[in-house]
Amino acid sequence: MRMREVNLPQEEKRRIRQETIARRDRLSAATRAAASRAIRSRLDELHAVTRARTLLGFASFGSEVQLDPLLRAAIDRGVGVFLPWIERFSPPDLQMSRVTDLDNDLVAARMGIREPDPQWRRPGRVDRLDVVLAPGVAFDAAGTRLGYGAGFYDRLLARLRPDTPVIAVAYDTQIVEALPRLDHDVPVDAIVTQTRTIDVTRRATTGDL
Repeated sequence: MRMREVNLPQEEKRRIRQETIARRDRLSAATRAAASRAIRSRLDELHAVTRARTLLGFASFGSEVQLDPLLRAAIDRGVGVFLPWIERFSPPDLQMSRVTDLDNDLVAARMGIREPDPQWRRPGRVDRLDVVLAPGVAFDAAGTRLGYGAGFYDRLLARLRPDTPVIAVAYDTQIVEALPRLDHDVPVDAIVTQTRTIDVTRRATTGDL
């Protein structure tokens, strides 16, 4: 019975992960495109994004929210835009490198996920980031984030400065009532969907976010 209780959160996470990805995948391309535009517009209204000098984003893949136009605009403004990549040593870990051209600086890696080209990338300083735009599979209103299961993002987020806001981006269908949270799970500060901004820390309403 004790072993069953220990495993229950992970089993629940797997179930929610599968169901949420399936819902996201069922969204039409047109629906995802329109929702992504709305999400990018909402992000452009947040001080943490518009005032950032350094930003960690992600290269969308599959049915994820499309951030490329926002990242391109940030690069054009002179923002230091970083994207993650997996360091495949033992154990593997998530690193990040600055990019200046989304068309030429990225290559397709595992599962087709775009990463900074290994020919030139160098690990960046996580403690110098002003804001993080985080992907994920599912989120709840308390800021709990459910990723793809490897724990890469949680370990990276744990290395941030305490004052660096983490803003999750997701479609409405990725918001669930409640998620199990383990000790190593790092919550986000806000969640931006196509219809709302969930201010987990309440900083967005005071202008700090």
